[in-house]
Amino acid sequence: MPDYRAIRVNVLPDGSIDRTIATCSTDDLPPGEVLIRVYYSSLNYKDALSATGNKGVTRKFPHTPGIDAAGVVETSSNPEFGPGDPVIVIGYDLGMNTAGGWGEYIRVPGNWVAKLPAGMTLYESMILGTAGFTAAQALDTLQTQGNMTPGTGEVLVTGATGGVGSIAVALLGKLGYPVVAATGKVDESPFLLALGAHEVVHRDELLDASGRPLLKERWAGAIDTTGGAPLANILKALRQGCSVAACGLVASPALETTVYPFILRGVNLLGIDSVNVPIERRRRIWGLLATTWQLPVMEHISREVGLDALDREIDRILQGRQVGRVVVAHR
Repeated sequence: MPDYRAIRVNVLPDGSIDRTIATCSTDDLPPGEVLIRVYYSSLNYKDALSATGNKGVTRKFPHTPGIDAAGVVETSSNPEFGPGDPVIVIGYDLGMNTAGGWGEYIRVPGNWVAKLPAGMTLYESMILGTAGFTAAQALDTLQTQGNMTPGTGEVLVTGATGGVGSIAVALLGKLGYPVVAATGKVDESPFLLALGAHEVVHRDELLDASGRPLLKERWAGAIDTTGGAPLANILKALRQGCSVAACGLVASPALETTVYPFILRGVNLLGIDSVNVPIERRRRIWGLLATTWQLPVMEHISREVGLDALDREIDRILQGRQVGRVVVAHR
């Protein structure tokens, strides 16, 4: 099998990080049923952590990050896939402790692989990637478990300029929900309004120092990427019987709240784990994203970079300066 290029990250004995573009051999990839030639990956916060040696994400180095990958099957011992099939792999252990999409090849179990749905290109699938899939999963969960339908009121999205947030804004706007986008980057309001938000607020407006256990009812639903105090205040302001889908912790993993929103307003806190979604549901959500949930604004939320540009992009996302999605192309 051919050699290939990949980002290789190593933690040196003195604790410093060595990150280079290396030539690798497919013989060194982990066991798996499906060998995939990767055309595109993406940049996620978890990738940036792995790329800076975070042992909470990746235990063993050297390592190739990239929790998203889209490409074409090279070889497969799984009868469901054949050479030339366009496919998507996100989640599970890809890019964490299994060599990921920042390399030109990956080898994975067959039950990690979803065929690219008709109506979607490989590039579009990586504009979405884990971030877009997480946003879609949160929306699907709110609609199926959280009593949320268009016309019931405003829906809040926190961290709205980030990968999950920007796609959540676009999806909700497309489906007719009045979206309030909360962000610390209010100068990006034109970007968010173009995606489908009907109002943009500064994230500090979600904070409340009163100590009251309940706030005035406002939100008919919410997708929260932040955790911490913003999530606690969202719970206080949800309307009767409504829900928030929690999928991030950029503000804090801690949650200080009371039971009052739950027992007096019957609200729901719905957790979103996009890593271990069963493949059947994963394929269904990809199918929605390729059809009735297909976004007409994909070009507004993405830009393409090569492996040689990833160092500066890693710095940008770790500093909270990334807007939209960064697609990593293997050329």
